Amino acid sequence: MSTHTNPWPAGTPCWVDLMASDLERTQAFYRDVLGWTYSASQPEYGGYCNAMLDGSGSTSGDGDGDPVAGLSPTMEGMENAPHVWSVYLATDDIAAHAAKAAEAGATPVYEPMEVGPFGSMGMWVDPTGSTFGMWQAKEHTGFRRVDEPGTVAWCDLMTDDPGTARNFYGSVFDYRYQDIGDDSMPYAMFSVPGGERPAGGIGGPDPNADGAQPGWGVAFQVEDVDAAAERVRRAGGSITAEPSDFEYGRMAVATGPDGETFVIMTPSASM
Repeated sequence: MSTHTNPWPAGTPCWVDLMASDLERTQAFYRDVLGWTYSASQPEYGGYCNAMLDGSGSTSGDGDGDPVAGLSPTMEGMENAPHVWSVYLATDDIAAHAAKAAEAGATPVYEPMEVGPFGSMGMWVDPTGSTFGMWQAKEHTGFRRVDEPGTVAWCDLMTDDPGTARNFYGSVFDYRYQDIGDDSMPYAMFSVPGGERPAGGIGGPDPNADGAQPGWGVAFQVEDVDAAAERVRRAGGSITAEPSDFEYGRMAVATGPDGETFVIMTPSASM
């Protein structure tokens, strides 16, 4: 287990959240699958709540603990929007990074705005058509727990045009890349200035994955992928790619109550 209380270095995936058509149903699903508890839903912020790990291993808590992700009801007027896990990249100057993103070809979805005392956020579509957010921390610094079951293990962008994506995020956040893919499936891990380890990845779609959707995605760490896959099924979700081993651990692809896709994985000891 590792606790992280300071703002993340700029460009690091620092937060993920999901809009749910039925918030209580979605909370119950992820409680069963990942062991989350929840902070109180906040009406002044559209019913948003934080998913928490309480440190005791209990799933019956009232949301005490450290935030690891966010959930909210579907906002009015967005009933037909796709349900996806949104990934936010840390920034220490959202106005400056927004200007860089615009210069590099991004289109704003939400211009930067303050979210009370917690920080500032905005959302953009990058030149490959993938949506991403930025988060400038104040009181809310992003993920506060990592490297344990129930936390975000990895975020990456899968796109039909990884070269354009790499150029874009490199120009905005000064990413540095380490290629680990091949000609059939290009993939590179990226690191950020001031980061202690690779922060995420950018790659092309898996040619063997049926119906793979491009965009930013999230992998959540679990203790046992096969057991977690069964919890997904029991909770009403589905497994679209069965558990399998890969170079960095074991993983499976799952969908939640609204059809949102996410990965469950157990990292190898060397990751």
